[in-house]
Amino acid sequence: MNSFLTFINQQAWELNQKRSLLTVSGGVDSIVLAHLFHVQGYKAGIAHCNFKLRGEESDADEQFVREIAALYGFEFFVTEFDTKTLAEEKGISTQMIARELRYKWFEEIRKDNQYDWIVTAHHTNDSLETTLLNLARGTGLPGLKGIAPQVNAIIRPLLQTAREEILTYARENSLPWREDRSNSSLDYKRNRIRHEIIPVLQQLNPSVETTFINTSERLQAAENLLEELLETWKRSAVYQENGLIYIDKGNLLTSTEPAFRLWSVLQEYKFSYAQVKPILTALNGTVGKTFSSASYELLLDRNHLILRRRTEQVSEDEITVGGPGSTIPVGNSSLLFEEISQNRINDLGKDKSLAFIDLEKVQWPLTIRKWKTGDTFFPFGMGGKRKKLSDLFGDLKMDRFQKGEMQVLVNGNGEIIWVIGIRSDERYSVSNATPKVLKVALINKLSTL
Repeated sequence: MNSFLTFINQQAWELNQKRSLLTVSGGVDSIVLAHLFHVQGYKAGIAHCNFKLRGEESDADEQFVREIAALYGFEFFVTEFDTKTLAEEKGISTQMIARELRYKWFEEIRKDNQYDWIVTAHHTNDSLETTLLNLARGTGLPGLKGIAPQVNAIIRPLLQTAREEILTYARENSLPWREDRSNSSLDYKRNRIRHEIIPVLQQLNPSVETTFINTSERLQAAENLLEELLETWKRSAVYQENGLIYIDKGNLLTSTEPAFRLWSVLQEYKFSYAQVKPILTALNGTVGKTFSSASYELLLDRNHLILRRRTEQVSEDEITVGGPGSTIPVGNSSLLFEEISQNRINDLGKDKSLAFIDLEKVQWPLTIRKWKTGDTFFPFGMGGKRKKLSDLFGDLKMDRFQKGEMQVLVNGNGEIIWVIGIRSDERYSVSNATPKVLKVALINKLSTL
């Protein structure tokens, strides 16, 4: 009781003023949790999930928890899940699907019935087991802290109470509870840690739970300080522009622990820590190399690492435009073709999303395609000089991502009329004497990130 009250006061959860939804399985941990709330007179309800995994035993657990709720005068909520079938359908373990199902249901009950907190009975040993599991799987600093006391509306007031303390409390207060036989099975990784590894640690250090609590607190403090440092660094080294994320190469390479700094940026975009070292190794190599996660790709450019969301590749096929009045989808945008009179031209050459073309020089059908190596045109405003598109893109300091998205509008005679969104061709420009004008507008352009 003392550790329980001390911890909830430290966390400032104000349980005496809030409504709490207790997640009670019927095991000793959750039964002690319910008793503590009852003794303190806190406003609470009980939620119980019947996963139908142990037949009559699961139904008996439900009945037992129902009786406890009635005894304490707590509102009772129950649901059933066909856990095995759902696990098979999703191709994941029963433990994972059970966790997913119950927390989703708990949140629905909390919102529908105006509870402030979802309260679980996780304790110190649970947190220690989680840390050892994460250590075995391979984890960074966050995984070594164990279970968090609070995540959104979920709180864990027994987190600084050891399992042995809970058992002692239950026995001293003559509390009945249900035993789940699966908790003793060594088929589960967590149970092997509980029954085989932690007893060895307790032999080495009888106060291992207390030691773990202290270590966990220090790790949390260290992570908080590290986050402050990283956020300060990111403000000087990382920025967003035109839907892309830029990481300054020079800043990264001259900073301490560049691998960890880079990972602190990339992990949000599903890059693994194992990918970071090859990326750093490649930084002084050939410009243009790319690395990918499931949904993002990273380009090594001259002075930056450039990150963007992976998009569906633009079709290699050519798109035919039959005449004015057409609206053609192009990637995340559309091209609108419209015949207009000369006096409707405004901001000639100033808006890159618009092209004004001498309609009398157009040979239908037009074609929209990706640019190719060797493509040339006569850029508007350059006095009739021919220029390679590759040189134009170089002058504009385009990176590989940007070049890969470039498309051109081609006349029926094979000449490029417009490098779409960049520059039109001088040969098709209009003047005050041009009788008919084809206006082409690039519209609804979306961010690539």
